[in-house]
Amino acid sequence: MSTRASIAIALAIDLAATLLFVLVGRGSHQADAGIVGLLTTWWPFAAALLLGWLVTAAWKRPFGILWPGAGIWLVTLVGGMLFRTASGQGTAVPFLLVATLTLAVLLIGWRGIFAAVSRRNRPASAELPRKTERYP
Repeated sequence: MSTRASIAIALAIDLAATLLFVLVGRGSHQADAGIVGLLTTWWPFAAALLLGWLVTAAWKRPFGILWPGAGIWLVTLVGGMLFRTASGQGTAVPFLLVATLTLAVLLIGWRGIFAAVSRRNRPASAELPRKTERYP
């Protein structure tokens, strides 16, 4: 897979994860099913996600779990809440807690699954050689 394709796939998965977060949240509150309501709720998290990609330079290692994964999650969470507040949307404590956990599972979790599957599917010849001790 090319580098550009890897970047595009990782970014698409991240955007889909934030969209899933919004869809499930809106569905659990019986929110208006219209596209305007959906975009109004999603844009703060989508914008913060893109900011997270910039802050972490995620394109250099898009599938990394801790970096950029955890960095993207943190910027998406904090930035999303700040953008929601700036646009007059709510940020109640229960929502903040749910968003913290859900976005972590979605944005870091898929990277963990990818890493586990990649390791499992790696041919034995691709493993790094082990260091051997040298005696003088």
